Amino acid sequence: MRLAPNLHRIGNDIIAVYLVDTPDGVTVIDAGLAGHWRDLLAELSIMGRTLADVKGVILTHGDSDHVGFAERLRRDHGVPVYVHPADAGRATGGAKPANGKQKMKFGGVLGFAVYSLRKGGLRTTYLTEVVEAHDGETLDLPGAPQIIGLPGHSPGSIAVYVPVADAVFVGDGLTTRHVLTGAAGPQPAPFTDEPDQAIASLRALLPTGAKWVLPGHGTPWSGGVVAAVAAVEEAARTSH
Repeated sequence: MRLAPNLHRIGNDIIAVYLVDTPDGVTVIDAGLAGHWRDLLAELSIMGRTLADVKGVILTHGDSDHVGFAERLRRDHGVPVYVHPADAGRATGGAKPANGKQKMKFGGVLGFAVYSLRKGGLRTTYLTEVVEAHDGETLDLPGAPQIIGLPGHSPGSIAVYVPVADAVFVGDGLTTRHVLTGAAGPQPAPFTDEPDQAIASLRALLPTGAKWVLPGHGTPWSGGVVAAVAAVEEAARTSH
């Protein structure tokens, strides 16, 4: 799905993957689930691109529903996969700490579970090699993506700001669709290691002034980063 010039999405509001398209090639942000591979090929074809045009994958964090097809691209096509060093362990199959009790609704959980199974959520291939991406770094990839540290959901969570797309990709730093309840709108993401830290980290997004705020789960937000962060902060206060 084309969202805007230079900006495409595959997947849906349950799990999303983003593609930045520039004359220099394509940068993939997150890699969803294994079954999103076919969606990737189909979207590249619509864009008039091939796998040879994919120059890099950036993972916003190392959880299994963001690792998806990354190792396949790396192993079979030589595409480097970037992840913050504090999340490299997760991306290569390390254990994730248990989170506390989560708010759930049957419909939301069922929708997430069914979609995950259909897209190969039980067939995750973890990475065997990663390239480190550090806070403040601008990567030599199409779109000149800038790394913004966003710890909280996980120690090595990051956001990725791409000026040419006027977009900041936030992974699970926030969500616009709660995968366990189905609730819509900007709000804190579930399964977050340090919820208070995650909310505080969002302030680092404000200097981008980005129009698009693109989470790993939920509807793409085009109302600007200031409004998105304010809405998440308010949702967090209300939930407390």
